[in-house]
Amino acid sequence: MSFPVRYTCPRCDAVVTLDRDGYLADKCVTEAPLTGWEYAPAYEPFEEHDGVELVCGASETDGEGCGRPFYLSFVKYDDGREVESDAPLRPEDAPRFDFRR
Repeated sequence: MSFPVRYTCPRCDAVVTLDRDGYLADKCVTEAPLTGWEYAPAYEPFEEHDGVELVCGASETDGEGCGRPFYLSFVKYDDGREVESDAPLRPEDAPRFDFRR
């Protein structure tokens, strides 16, 4: 069962809404893709990928945006252990959830 989840562009703070399944665990939202992660565009099925490439200002954006891509990365596992990215995550890259909307 999919439901709408909102993400904030890390560059301009525009809000993007993505319909996705609840079993996918968010790792981070970043300006650049994580090394070793495979991303699908938001308009294609992405459940078999490691994340989603979102374009700020595209049809899934609530209002206007900056037009640049950013990346939602899911938690990825290898042999039952979480795979770490070689890119250090900044606190502002962590997913932000706003359940008041």
